[in-house]
Amino acid sequence: MAAKTAKQSKATLKNSSKCLGDNVKEAMEKYFRDMDGHEPNDLHELIMSQVEKPLIESVIDITRGNISRAAQFLGLNRGTLRNRMQKYGLDK
Repeated sequence: MAAKTAKQSKATLKNSSKCLGDNVKEAMEKYFRDMDGHEPNDLHELIMSQVEKPLIESVIDITRGNISRAAQFLGLNRGTLRNRMQKYGLDK
């Protein structure tokens, strides 16, 4: 059991050292395998919504809720950030 845990820890460490693009590519390959030949619809919107919400949440957390600073970090204006927060239910 300890060997399995050590192996899982090495796999986790290996995955965490990958760049974001590598992780996205891996996730997309898995997604297409899981689709088992079915064609996806509106894939761009699906991926963007899956990535954008946790991105915004993380930046808001790191800026301690300072929306102006979060918008600056993200390269967005405050209005755009507020709209995206509303879209994902993060404005409460």
